[in-house]
This record gives sequence, C-alpha cells and structure tokens, in this order.
Amino acid sequence: MIEGELRKMIVELASPVRYQLPLGEHRVCLNDYLGQSIQLHYQGEIACANCGRLTKKSYSQGFCFVCMRKLAQCDMCIMKPETCHYAAGTCREPEWGEAHCMKPHVVYLANSSGLKVGITRQTQVPTRWIDQGASQALPIMRVQTRLHSGLVEVLLKQHVADKTDWRKMLKGDPEVRHLPAERDRLLGETAHELQALEAELGADSIEYLPDADVVTIQYPVLEYPKTIKSHNFDKNPLVEGRLLGIKGQYLIFDTGVINIRKFGSYRVAFEAEGAA
Repeated sequence: MIEGELRKMIVELASPVRYQLPLGEHRVCLNDYLGQSIQLHYQGEIACANCGRLTKKSYSQGFCFVCMRKLAQCDMCIMKPETCHYAAGTCREPEWGEAHCMKPHVVYLANSSGLKVGITRQTQVPTRWIDQGASQALPIMRVQTRLHSGLVEVLLKQHVADKTDWRKMLKGDPEVRHLPAERDRLLGETAHELQALEAELGADSIEYLPDADVVTIQYPVLEYPKTIKSHNFDKNPLVEGRLLGIKGQYLIFDTGVINIRKFGSYRVAFEAEGAA
C-alpha cells in the first residue's frame, strides 16, 4: 500500500500516454495496473498544497481557504486570461505572474469531445492537451503573454467551442478532424478581428504557425464506459474496481470514473490486488 497527498497525474507523451499518480513523495506508474483491480482510499485528511495545513475543504484543486484567497494561481484571471491584470500592477504575486503569465503562450486547436480552441504556456505543450483528453492537437499561434492569448481566444471562441464535454470525451475517441483545414477556416472567419487586435497589441504580437504539425495522442484505454458514473471521495472514501483506462486526468474503472485533479491534496492510499 502506498499513501500520500494526491496531486494531478504526471503525463508523458508516448504511444500510449504514460501516467504517474503522485501520492506525496511516491509515484505510481498507473499504466502497469491496466486491467487489474485497484483501490483508492481517502484517509479523511486534506493538506493544503501551499502551506501544508489541514483543511476541511479543498479550494482551487488543493488549497486551503486562506491560500486560495492570496495566491495568484487561484485568481479568476487564471480561468479568464483576457482579464489578466499584471500590467495594471494589481497582480497578487508579481513574481509568480512574471514566471507564468508574462511568458510565451500557444493558441491551439484540439479535438477532445469535438473541435475546440485553447491556450497554454509554451512550456505546457503537450501536457495541457493530454490533461484535456485531446486525441489531436495543432498549435496555430504563438503570443507574448497570457493576456494576449486570452484576447485571441475570446475572438476565436465566437466561432468554435472553448470547452471540453468531459462525459463525451470519456465515452470514446472523437471523429478524426483535419485540423489544418479547420485552422484555415477559423483564421479566415476572424481575419479582420485578428488584424485589429494585432494593431492594438503591437507589431509582431501574434506569430502564426502555418507549418506546425498535428499531434496525435493515444491513451491507455482497454474499454470505454457506455454510461458515465462519477466517483467522489467526499461521498464515498473508497474507490475500487478494475482499471479499464486513463484519459485526461480521469481514471476509468468498471465501477465508474474519477477526476484525479478535482481531489488535489486529499490524503489517499493506493493498493493493487495481488501487490506485495
């Protein structure tokens, strides 16, 4: 049995994706347990990922209420990057903002539950795509900051979705899309708006990536569920069943699915049937 504070799964682009489940200082190679019966048992404690103090509730996927209120990574602008206020001098943690927001970002198209647009730090490619359960992804632009990426996304999402339907994503692979053609269509439909934005942000603020390659992602899934039933540690501390697959940040059991990222900082024990 391995026990520790849960964190979002560590991913490695391979065929299929390799997953590690962090539990405190431990790393469990989940691909090795496909087809086996495993247990995840919530131990009744949540330790803030920032300060380490015990908290009755996890905020922003792993923090206590005090840290959630003070950390820049928990600010609303993380969900809505077009509202980034670093330039206004009101960022909660300017050093964190410099390291995470004032860096090159990529605007991309992905095919997860269908076609969507998204943004991520350049250093988070392809992790972000895997975390969303995308089967295909294509970078279409590179911009200078998170704010710029958010402003571009606002324009593009008027013509294409910006959210993943996680239930649909977990029921199987989407129909293959010709992402370069989708990119050209989308850029054509928003050409005037993008030109106006580029004029506002400054010359060379948007770098188009016409020669980028489509990335195809395969996940370690033996069988997709026909219906989706979600496990929740807050309602039942024991999640057990045969591990049928891993996609995005979800574990797929024959008894239901669980979003690992949702339960960041929960102290959990991992045990596999027949393990020493």
